Amino acid sequence: MRNLKLLRCLRSPELRSPGCPRCFSVRTDTGTLLIVSQFSLTEYDPQSGEVVNEVSLTAEGYLSEDGSGVVAGIQDLPDQEAVCVATAKGDVIVYHLNTNELECVGSVDSGLTAMSWSPDQELVTLSTGQETVILMTKDFEPLSEVAIHQDEFGEGEFITVGWGKKETQFHGSEGKLAAQRKAAEVQPAVPWDDRRPRITWRGDGQLFAISAICPHTGCRKVRVWNRECILQATSEVVNGLEQPLCWKPSGSLMASTQRHPNKHSVVFMEKNGLLHGDFTLPFTKDQVKVKELLWNSDSTVLAIWLEDLTPGEDGNPNTYLQLWTVGNSHWYLKQSLHFGCEPSRAPACVCWDPEKPLRLHVLTQGWASFTYDWGWFTERSLGDDAWDNANVAVIDGAKVLVTTFRQCVVPPPMCAYELQLPAAVNQVTFRAQPQRTNELAVLTADGRLHIYGPGGLTNCKCPLLPVLLTSFVNLNMDQQGVLLMRLLLWLREDVFAAVGCGDGPTESRILILAPAERQGSERQLEIRSEVKVEGHVISMCSSPRSGTLAVQLEDGQIRRVFWDTLKVAVTDWKDSMGCSVNFPLPCVHTALCAINGQVTTMPVAFSFHLTVASNVSSFVMYDEFLLLTTHAHTCRCLHLATMSVKDVQAALSSESAQNDESARRVERGSRIVTVVPQDTRLVLQMPRGNIETIHHRALVLAQLRKWLDDLKFREAFESMRKLRINLNLVYDHSPRVFLENVEWFLKQIDSVNHINLFLTELKEEDTTKTMYPLPVGKACQPASEAGGGVRKKVDLVCDALRSAMETLDPQKYCLCILTSHVRKTTPELEIALQKVHELRVNPPSAEHAVGAGEALKYLLFLVNVNELYEHSLGTYDFDLVLMVAEKSQKDPKEYLPFLNMLKTLELNYQRYTIDKHLKRFRKALHHLSKCGEEHFTELVNLVKDQRLYSEALQLYPSDSQQHKVLTVAYAEYLLEQQQAEEAGLLLWRCGEMPRALQAFVSCTSWRHALAVATHIPVTQGQLAQLARDLAEKLLEMRRATEAALLLEQYAKDCEEAISALVTGAAWEEALRLIYLYSRQDIIETHLKPALLEAHSMQVAFLESQMALFTRYKSRLAVVLEQKEKTKLLLIDEDGPDCGEAELYSEASSVLTGSRFGSKYSHSNSRISSRSSKNRRKAEGKKHSLKEGSPFEDIALLHALIQIIHVTDKMREEIHSLLRALVLFLFDVRASSLQAKYSELLQLIETSIPEIWHEGLQPGPAPITGPNSTTNSITASLQQPRPPLVSQQDAEILMPPKMRQSIRWELSILK
Repeated sequence: MRNLKLLRCLRSPELRSPGCPRCFSVRTDTGTLLIVSQFSLTEYDPQSGEVVNEVSLTAEGYLSEDGSGVVAGIQDLPDQEAVCVATAKGDVIVYHLNTNELECVGSVDSGLTAMSWSPDQELVTLSTGQETVILMTKDFEPLSEVAIHQDEFGEGEFITVGWGKKETQFHGSEGKLAAQRKAAEVQPAVPWDDRRPRITWRGDGQLFAISAICPHTGCRKVRVWNRECILQATSEVVNGLEQPLCWKPSGSLMASTQRHPNKHSVVFMEKNGLLHGDFTLPFTKDQVKVKELLWNSDSTVLAIWLEDLTPGEDGNPNTYLQLWTVGNSHWYLKQSLHFGCEPSRAPACVCWDPEKPLRLHVLTQGWASFTYDWGWFTERSLGDDAWDNANVAVIDGAKVLVTTFRQCVVPPPMCAYELQLPAAVNQVTFRAQPQRTNELAVLTADGRLHIYGPGGLTNCKCPLLPVLLTSFVNLNMDQQGVLLMRLLLWLREDVFAAVGCGDGPTESRILILAPAERQGSERQLEIRSEVKVEGHVISMCSSPRSGTLAVQLEDGQIRRVFWDTLKVAVTDWKDSMGCSVNFPLPCVHTALCAINGQVTTMPVAFSFHLTVASNVSSFVMYDEFLLLTTHAHTCRCLHLATMSVKDVQAALSSESAQNDESARRVERGSRIVTVVPQDTRLVLQMPRGNIETIHHRALVLAQLRKWLDDLKFREAFESMRKLRINLNLVYDHSPRVFLENVEWFLKQIDSVNHINLFLTELKEEDTTKTMYPLPVGKACQPASEAGGGVRKKVDLVCDALRSAMETLDPQKYCLCILTSHVRKTTPELEIALQKVHELRVNPPSAEHAVGAGEALKYLLFLVNVNELYEHSLGTYDFDLVLMVAEKSQKDPKEYLPFLNMLKTLELNYQRYTIDKHLKRFRKALHHLSKCGEEHFTELVNLVKDQRLYSEALQLYPSDSQQHKVLTVAYAEYLLEQQQAEEAGLLLWRCGEMPRALQAFVSCTSWRHALAVATHIPVTQGQLAQLARDLAEKLLEMRRATEAALLLEQYAKDCEEAISALVTGAAWEEALRLIYLYSRQDIIETHLKPALLEAHSMQVAFLESQMALFTRYKSRLAVVLEQKEKTKLLLIDEDGPDCGEAELYSEASSVLTGSRFGSKYSHSNSRISSRSSKNRRKAEGKKHSLKEGSPFEDIALLHALIQIIHVTDKMREEIHSLLRALVLFLFDVRASSLQAKYSELLQLIETSIPEIWHEGLQPGPAPITGPNSTTNSITASLQQPRPPLVSQQDAEILMPPKMRQSIRWELSILK
């Protein structure tokens, strides 16, 4: 759906050269034109208008001096820096451009009629006057010469297997009469045929075709030859076939023209000579003749050069040049150039540029040169409001095909409606004023501007009602040439902007057209003001909102045009820093947009001085969005209001993340046609021409947010349903606004099914943070501001909607109210069932109200039938239970006996039975407690089975017998759970003293035990024996001080008490009792020997700990060094591209276990799946200190930490021992012990930083999440990290802390 728009027209002044140009060629390396006339060969530069080289062809006798010489062809030879010219006399001339030498490389006596070089310029084909074809190399060495007219078909002759007769074969729509029809009589060529051969090569240079007059029939035939000049195929007889012949560069078809009895067509022919498609020229049967057909280099445009057969009033025929394109198997006339009937303005030569596909060179009979640069454009309306119909206009000859994509999406060549014009259309533009963007203006080839707007035809069903307003463009077209007004824009009411050619070859004029002050019989437009610009303007764009007009020059410079003044002014476009804006390269498509609030121009690939993207195939600006397609087959949608230019560049870079809402995959070669304003539709055209509509996620979400901000809930809801957007966004977008407008939401939706759908999709997830995050720079309303506080979102919305529905119309929204109960976090099924029961008891009187049956059926749809049945049973309403059961698929035999049994029971026991059946044991206990003494035993059994002791105790008074029984049962349960102290308290409380004493003794709660024993009471001997038994247990538990207290105060045995303190190393307390009871003899018999023994044991223990610590530390260093070497070795073996190298470098322990200890690790896996005992056993093996074990480094770290903790806890014990040794004059021993312990502490403190270095400590977690980038994630993953360990082993990576504040040394020993 694209049109050809003229970007640049280079008009060169007329040359002062004798004769008329016959043919010309474009020199690709310099861009100059090599023109040959009947007198000379000229190299002309159209950019500067100067003649570079000129050589006479008459001086050497190659052409006649009287001007009657004929040139058969010309070809630029860039490899040889020469140009080859063939004359009708038979001379082949080469002109060397670097030496200005003219050389005749060969001559044919019979003369030459045509010359054509292969695309690779390795071969040249010549047709002679004797109707032969000569194939030569580029060095003009003959390869072959054969006759053009041959009797055989060629090597590609069709094979007939001889099955059946012609009369019995299928003839399509023509029927069986086609078999009896006689062959049409062969007609000779048309009289105005120049009877010269035409030679054309296929784009790959493997085949060439020759169209020549057959000497026997007088008609034209096309023959196809291969590169060795061997005939391949001969065309079928085509009556009316004319002289033009041009092979499509892509190689599929050859184009020619054919004159039918009732039309004139361009026909296409395959390489086998058979016709394959055609299209009709917009002329009558004998109106024009086609002089030439020319394909451009990329096979997208076919140029047709035509001339009237009938001369005009002045005796000269009109000349036309038409540009045709094809799309969806339909041929469009995109541009029509009318050169008039003046002989000097008629084209003498036409050709496409060999390098730039859309550049056309025209040379007139008067030696005027025109260079036209075209570009592909989609003419779309520019509105951003709902008034715009998303119009797209397609030029097709004298028709404009308009499609309004807001109302319909139809594939071309179909359209919403056609605008028929009196002449061929060259330009179309839509009005740029808001709310008037559906109006369009059409410029035809005869210089008329046709304006279409709303109104007029009242019976027309089209959304755009055309009314014609014709105006004349008051330009001196005769002096300026053809199509010199380009880039037409409709700025506002009757004001247009266009670009025209300047006086010089490098000048342009910006024209502002307005209605003429004096109007004649027809309205006219005239140039209200104009301004000259140095350089060629290749694009012009305007902003419908601001009215800003910008132009781009061919060197990439951007100019701002101030057109809304008496005199047009042009200034440089400045950015916010005051610097001029220039594109690095000229861009065909430009548009004005606001990036982060700053207006700028946005071409396809550049913005400001920065290359934003280089793989863009199409783009369109809509509101605050830039939508584009890329050659990577993605469609991007960027929100420019919240982005800077560098943000846009980062978003479009190939390294950026492509998985967000701004990117969408599309079909290969897709191009943007238009965007439907205030909608979510984006229209794309596929390469084959069909149209597809997509809803880009970023566009959809932006439109949904607008609708929700405007409280247009119905539009947003319908779009979300259709496009599968999570309905939670309705609330999550703005919770406070939604809750304030719940009634408005219900009134707009006005559909019970839709409200139920909304309720059933509710979930606690905030979709604005997970599924549909807001664009960067936009703030969202926190959920806490919605008034919910700590309440859950689902409960909040359900309650708000239910409250509003009950206020508006509870009968209408009955099902929705039920849904709001069921969908809560804790479903309120009982309440929902109760409402259904109320409907059954009191049926609604309204006509369309929901009945109990329908409501219950709906509940069964929402909730599992068994769950609903159980909840109905839990209401203790048997009518409701039966109603649910009847609607379910349950067999009555399943529930009727049970219900009948329940009805026979007493009320409380009935409810107990129901609750027990539903496993609601707490409620069952409550009801059973009301059933009397006869059911107390059953209650005790229920409490014991379900362990409901605390709940049961609250149901009876503390002085009741039931309370005592339950307390004893609770105590027995606690004894089973090894909670004897709590059990003893319960037994003591309820008066079970002996059992309480046993409980306290079993848990060594000696204070409670002695108190209970005194309370019983017991004899003094029994109390002493109890104290001795408790002391013995306390000594086993290393609680010597408490044991000594029992022996001293209750057993009255001071010697045993002192012995217990000495055994427990409580030196100070032992001395106190010794002197309290005057037993100094014990110092020599017990205390001093114990001190010496304790000293020896501590010294030996410290030495062993120091040796172990040193050994483990050294071994750990060796293990870590070996693992580092292994890691580097694996990386070298796998290479830098190994995907697992980084994984191995981050996990030394896992590496060893997986690569060198796979058998061990697999065995652990099997063991770990069996039982918890085996898992603990495997965990113990994991921390094995055996050398070479897979987790030896982890085990060594565990062992070192254990040594450090044990040593640090010895501070108080060492301090007490040192004071006792000093007291009894064991200073030497005390000094040695203090020195040994200090040495060990110093070793540990210096080793901790060496062991737990930075590489071993846990580093930061890999950076991930919505705010991270690819580079940040990669950098975080590449940071060195410690060995991967389990969660329970994570503490070993942190260095242990020492208790430096504990003072243990004695200064007297230093």
